[in-house]
Amino acid sequence: MSANILIIEDESHIANGLKLNLEAEGYQTDLAADGQTGLELVQNSDEGYDLIVLDLMLPGMSGYSVCQTLRQQGYLMPILILSARTLPEDRARGFDVGANQYMTKPFDLDEFLARVRNLLRLSSMRPEQTQEEPETSFTFGPNAVNFKTFEATGASGETVVLTVLEMKLLRYFIKRQGEIVSREELQKNVWEIPAEMNTRAVDQFIRRLRKYFEPDPANPKYFVTLRNIGYRFTPE
Repeated sequence: MSANILIIEDESHIANGLKLNLEAEGYQTDLAADGQTGLELVQNSDEGYDLIVLDLMLPGMSGYSVCQTLRQQGYLMPILILSARTLPEDRARGFDVGANQYMTKPFDLDEFLARVRNLLRLSSMRPEQTQEEPETSFTFGPNAVNFKTFEATGASGETVVLTVLEMKLLRYFIKRQGEIVSREELQKNVWEIPAEMNTRAVDQFIRRLRKYFEPDPANPKYFVTLRNIGYRFTPE
């Protein structure tokens, strides 16, 4: 059965072009010209969507809000942001709210279709959620994490609410605790982007986890960098 893809894009020439090319690849596609309509299509769909292509600058409700709302409501399908916003902080915010990949306009069609195929393939290979999730809570040192509420009590004693991607990264480290994890592995399994892509997202998110959980972020004891090799999470 072909994949169902929802395109949330207010520029009709881009939306129609994407629809035409995706359908030529054999996918079923729906269009939404604003964020609220896109949300309603997802919520009211009987079959569900396997992938969402999402613009950021939408009328009424931004793509950031759409993505964040979907993740908060428990929707796990891959989300590919396609936006004219090119600043690093735009990308970082997109990943913060739960996007899987981020492409900037103008874009290469072949690269776009390759990313769509890659996201759909990775999604279909993902094990059942119940098999992958750790316990509902996890503690290390003075830190405590609640996986149900996304709340964490850090080294300072203050409670913070983690983003979807911060929690996903932390889950991955917990699953691989004590092991060396390369940057390329994190890009592939947490961000779901090709290992050869050059991105600073991994470094940025490691710094965030250290800020939350390390007594001295400048001298980390839990999230340790192994120069030119990767990272290791050492909860003990």
